[in-house]
Parts: sequence; structure tokens; C-alpha cells
Amino acid sequence: MRLPILLCLTLLFTGCYSFRGITIPEGVERAYVPVFLDNSLGAPPTLAMDLTESLRDKVRDEARLIVTEDNPDIEIRGTLVDFRVTAEGASAGNETAAFSKLNRLTIVVAIEYTNLLDPSAENWKSNFTEYFPFPGEQTLASVQDEAIAEILENLNEKIFNRAFADDW
Repeated sequence: MRLPILLCLTLLFTGCYSFRGITIPEGVERAYVPVFLDNSLGAPPTLAMDLTESLRDKVRDEARLIVTEDNPDIEIRGTLVDFRVTAEGASAGNETAAFSKLNRLTIVVAIEYTNLLDPSAENWKSNFTEYFPFPGEQTLASVQDEAIAEILENLNEKIFNRAFADDW
């Protein structure tokens, strides 16, 4: 009676793990994610730290790696490259296009991934960009918290997938 239950539980948990398609290089147990550098102009002063902490949480929670400075197996370094608001034209199909204006908050980060455990492993550098559109009649200050939260979530998903997912 116990064997079928154990077998079902094993298959269930194995299926959950492989469903995301996460691939952790063999032997990797520890990750180092230092505080992102801030090379942008006009970004909120805490944005680089917020990016760092949210990526650390994602690596810890979803990759199940220990995030540490001591003897890491992989390193994920980041630099906040750009933080800007631009005016955009109206979206396609909008019947009031002549009267509609959108603004767009764009955040760009540069990421460098290094496998310290295996020098022959694929290491990479890549820029990741996300944006948040908002109505032209609104100010950045009125949408900034929501915009940054959504952008951080999307950036972290892209970075995580590039580092750990098979489907990149």
C-alpha cells in the first residue's frame, strides 16, 4: 500500500520540478548575486538594490540555490543601464488615436552570468529590457511604484529563464 503512494508522490514532485523546465548545472548549489551597479540617469536611488533583492529571491525560491558571497558556484552580476520615460504614439486600432498619447517607462539591465564551478560551461552577457506603458495624462510619479513592480517581475523572469530554463 505504501509503495503506490510513494511512487505517486515521487512522480508528482518530479513533474512539478520539470514543468518549469529549470536546469541547474550539475554540482551547482550556491549563487552569488552582488548588488547591481547603477549606471542610469534619473532612476530612483533604491532601484539597483530592489533589482538585486528581487533577483536573489527568485534564484533562492525557484532555483533552490543558496545565495551567498562565500565560495559560490555561479555568479550573476547586474548593471542598471537605463531608466527613461518616453512619449509614444497611440496604440494600433485605437479609434481615438488622434487624441490618445502614451508614455513608456523603460528599464534596461545588463547581466553577466558566470559558472565558477565549470570553466568550460557556457557563460554569457546580455541586456534585458522591459517597459511599462501608461496614459500620457498621468505622471510617472502616479504610476511609478506599479510600473517598477511589473517591470522588475518581467525582467527577473527573463533573466531567470536565460540562466536556468531550457526554453531560452
